[in-house]
Amino acid sequence: MVIYTKRGDKGETSLFDKDASQRTRVSKGDLKVEALGAIDELNSFLGIVISHTEDLSLQARLKEVQKDLLTIGSITAGSKLSFSENKTKKLEGIIDELEGKLPVLKNFVLPGGTKTTSFLQYARALARRSERRMVVLSESEKVKPQILTYLNRLSDYLFMLAREANFKAGIKEEVWIGKRR
Repeated sequence: MVIYTKRGDKGETSLFDKDASQRTRVSKGDLKVEALGAIDELNSFLGIVISHTEDLSLQARLKEVQKDLLTIGSITAGSKLSFSENKTKKLEGIIDELEGKLPVLKNFVLPGGTKTTSFLQYARALARRSERRMVVLSESEKVKPQILTYLNRLSDYLFMLAREANFKAGIKEEVWIGKRR
């Protein structure tokens, strides 16, 4: 099978149109394509994080997120898959668990520390971009609310995983304290 089709050479791609029950051509600049691209970018970067960490627990957690993102992308592209709000509850449970064992934050922290932490902080920023793209999409068409909630919580989850990575490595977080001028 050849990977290229040449059908997208003029700036269009094909998506499934649920209403018409058929594939339809749309601009690669379409809001839905933008949202799908942001999800794909985040998912791809999580693969980089996984390949750079030896923490098997973190790898497993991130692979679960990757599967969730593929489901979200598939739903956004028109599939009839479902996405349970329990996925968000699971993230919240882990966030709560981590908040109980990590030092309390009273300031913003500078992204950085270990390589894994830096990667997770970047993934957090990509998750926020994905959420923003989905919010824009939701302003013109229906997006399942549990997907928006999940993406919102995902950035918090990745932030907490980044904090945990520094904590496990014994790296103290560098806080940012804004100064009044």
